[in-house]
Amino acid sequence: MKKLSKTFRQSLAAAALLIVAAGVQTKVAAQDDKTILGAGSSFVNPLFSKMFYDYNQKFGIQVNYQSIGSGGGIKALTDKTVDFGASDAPLNAEQATKIAVPVLHIPQASGAVVITYNLPGVTASLKFTPDVIADIFLGKITQWSDARIAGINKGVTIPSLPILIAHRSDGSGTTAIFTNYLDKVSPDWHTKVGTGGAVNWPAGVGGKGNEGVAGLVKQTPGGIGYVELIYALNNKMEFGQIKNKKGKFITPSIASVTAAGNVTLPADSKIFITDTDAADGYPISGFTWVIIYQEQNYNSRSAERANQLLKLIWWNIHDGQQYTAALFYAPLSPAAVKVAEKILKSATYNGKAILK
Repeated sequence: MKKLSKTFRQSLAAAALLIVAAGVQTKVAAQDDKTILGAGSSFVNPLFSKMFYDYNQKFGIQVNYQSIGSGGGIKALTDKTVDFGASDAPLNAEQATKIAVPVLHIPQASGAVVITYNLPGVTASLKFTPDVIADIFLGKITQWSDARIAGINKGVTIPSLPILIAHRSDGSGTTAIFTNYLDKVSPDWHTKVGTGGAVNWPAGVGGKGNEGVAGLVKQTPGGIGYVELIYALNNKMEFGQIKNKKGKFITPSIASVTAAGNVTLPADSKIFITDTDAADGYPISGFTWVIIYQEQNYNSRSAERANQLLKLIWWNIHDGQQYTAALFYAPLSPAAVKVAEKILKSATYNGKAILK
């Protein structure tokens, strides 16, 4: 399992301390155009921590980002208590109706949702097929000794333990990616559960954020859950190989996520890339977006504040991409960057384009 360098870990820790110490102080920050407020996705939080720390060091702009889950970020944007939300799923119809005005989705990177587990004595990377994953999370496969798990992991001694499922308790883009995948590969899941950032789980216990699910699995022998790749790596947890549509067992990696994301983005960038057709693509991959209001003159916001927000996002999709690989996210392709640029250039202040 690949490890992060000590230097990079220290940099991430410093970034996290900076963001936590700053906190979200809406009333104060709203009057401070050198402080940008964001909230949402825990999936992208490790990347944002590094990006925003570096941006602050270079440009003196403080970014207070709260890792509260995609659903929380969308609500905060709806309530206009942040400058941007972050989500690993596009707004659904209900969310868009609540916001009631045009918003922009600007892709930031793509990443892998991995199946992580806690099986004492098992150091091999277990293999999972789509039907087995679905039936585990449906509560139909309840023991690690189940013949279907053993059948695809010949030669691996798996302890006889009950399967204990950890899932997200909050509105989550990671959940949206994972359930979008299950909805595509399992008719039973499609009928009984469906897809979305929050679903009625047939089994298991909930944890808040990727951090919460990783913590539950790590402390529970027999535990299984789904988290963004970096959370499994940071917690030194095992994660599985997933059989993709072409019949290959794929390890989540930058290369396999990049292969899954090698698609033509639509003009609005809103797309799910789960269950990819790519032969070497990891099947539970997804984009993550920053979401902002298209018209930036609201709540007495200054033109300068809008300008600083767009400069930050522009930097993220250009210079900020240098930090993706070290944190096991796939950078935006040149074609995806062009789509993101065009979307960002459509943001306005008093109806006039902010970026020229």
